[in-house]
Amino acid sequence: MKPIFAPDVLSGQRILITGGGTGLGRGVARHLTAYGAEVHLWGRRESVLAEAASEAGAHFQTVDVRKGDLVDAAMAEIWDRHGPLTGVLNNAAANFIAPTAGLSTRAFEAVSGTVMNGSFNTTHAAGRRWIAEGLPGVVLSTLTTWVWSGSAFVVPSAMAKAAVHAMTMSLAVEWARYGIRLNALAPGPIPTDYAWEMLNPTESSAVGATQTDQIPMGRAGTIEELANLTVFLFSDGCNYLTGETIAMDGGQRLAGPGTFAGLMSLSDEDWREIRERSQAASAAAKSQRSV
Repeated sequence: MKPIFAPDVLSGQRILITGGGTGLGRGVARHLTAYGAEVHLWGRRESVLAEAASEAGAHFQTVDVRKGDLVDAAMAEIWDRHGPLTGVLNNAAANFIAPTAGLSTRAFEAVSGTVMNGSFNTTHAAGRRWIAEGLPGVVLSTLTTWVWSGSAFVVPSAMAKAAVHAMTMSLAVEWARYGIRLNALAPGPIPTDYAWEMLNPTESSAVGATQTDQIPMGRAGTIEELANLTVFLFSDGCNYLTGETIAMDGGQRLAGPGTFAGLMSLSDEDWREIRERSQAASAAAKSQRSV
């Protein structure tokens, strides 16, 4: 893809990406540094973060964004050692596909705590510092098109991301007078390691929300396309844009919507097999990361 920005478009910016060790966060990080930003990555697994940081030329800290005191301490460390952030990308997420009736409280909290609480904790820790110091700032959050439609079988994620969508609109109004902008991105299917497998629970991958035959453009998106939108939203090129969640999904939401309603056709036995396959994939991923 031909570069569309000046090579120094993000020069002088200091941007934090939560959930930056894997998936979309890791992929976007290297593009932000390529355009001149100083990037900081947060996540819970040090080995994965160190690898991602080395790949992107970024700094990293191990932080559990679900815990507000840890977030505030890590934010203070960035301010003290490197200087104030100029932007935050709330990207930390957890998700899995399962019938809602069988969810445990612990499973619900694992997803909602990471997505909703983590996004608020990080936004609040950066935002209150910007306000106290009279600094502008930009907050972006990675959402999904489920914030408009909801989605069966991923209810904790749908609820938590809808909450971050509401936070984006609410704080865009409250903090606009301080020069702080909040927007969100709702990408369609973009293949990444592990997460892509977890969202394709059946061997045939015939149902779900990641099938390209459900996308009018007939293909999945790419990290490069998502990174281009992210760079633009962090840049000075759209300072009048705030409070918006931008869908980037090849038209899937308008044609579908792209939810997991197709999983209604699965039997209890199918779900048992899916759960066993997901547990095996999760164990394999953890084993690989610990090597």
